[in-house]
Amino acid sequence: MHQVPLTLTARRLIEIFSLTLLLGTAIFIASVFLQPKNPSSSQKQQSMAAARSFVLWLHGLGDSGPANEPIKTVFTSPEFRTTKWSFPSAPIAPVSCNYGAKMPSWFDIHEIPVTADSPKDESGLLKAVQHVHAMIDKEIAAGTNPENVFVCGFSQGGALTLTSVLLYPKTLGGGAVFSGWVPFNSSIMEQVSLDAKRTPILWLHGMSDPTVLFEAGQAGPPFLEQAGISCEFKAYPGLGHSISNAELKYLESWIKTRLPSSS
Repeated sequence: MHQVPLTLTARRLIEIFSLTLLLGTAIFIASVFLQPKNPSSSQKQQSMAAARSFVLWLHGLGDSGPANEPIKTVFTSPEFRTTKWSFPSAPIAPVSCNYGAKMPSWFDIHEIPVTADSPKDESGLLKAVQHVHAMIDKEIAAGTNPENVFVCGFSQGGALTLTSVLLYPKTLGGGAVFSGWVPFNSSIMEQVSLDAKRTPILWLHGMSDPTVLFEAGQAGPPFLEQAGISCEFKAYPGLGHSISNAELKYLESWIKTRLPSSS
């Protein structure tokens, strides 16, 4: 077939068209691959995690985590809509005060009623503390601000709460002890860091408690204050070894005042 030679004008038009096509393709590619990524999604997730509060609840001897889950229904304030709750269960172990019977127990208890001078199982206690710290570490690693982390516990769980927040290396939102006691000797206080001493502690105890005597709870705050740790103590006349709704409502307001304004 005979090929017709292109005129100069036609060649120029083809060159211009080809250049325009290439330029358009380059612009399209750049718009797809070089446009800035929208950081709003990941930033929003990080912000939500940092603002979220975390409440770790430690049950008493012979109890279980799931049995305590109804506690969170008391916390109806809007500030708790993003709260993550955790109710772990203690391992099954023999308990001395119950003649070696096996039951859910964070550490060994030698006698009941518990007094301010009851013997202490520090080795078992410190092992339980490691377990609690692992749960706190996991939540902080997920993005939750340590100042939004609260550890609370009843009876044996309260004693474990106290030890766990004192030995944690960071300042937490707070620790709440219900009907608990000091389950360690004064030498443990040498391990408490300056950051841990800044963690506020709330201590609530029934004055008619036959299991963990009121004097055992009452001895706690002065012991802590000697080490420079602030502790708010609230006594409940007529309350035995149990948790009252009034105590839980007070805990709700106590945590609310300690949540950062961003939450």
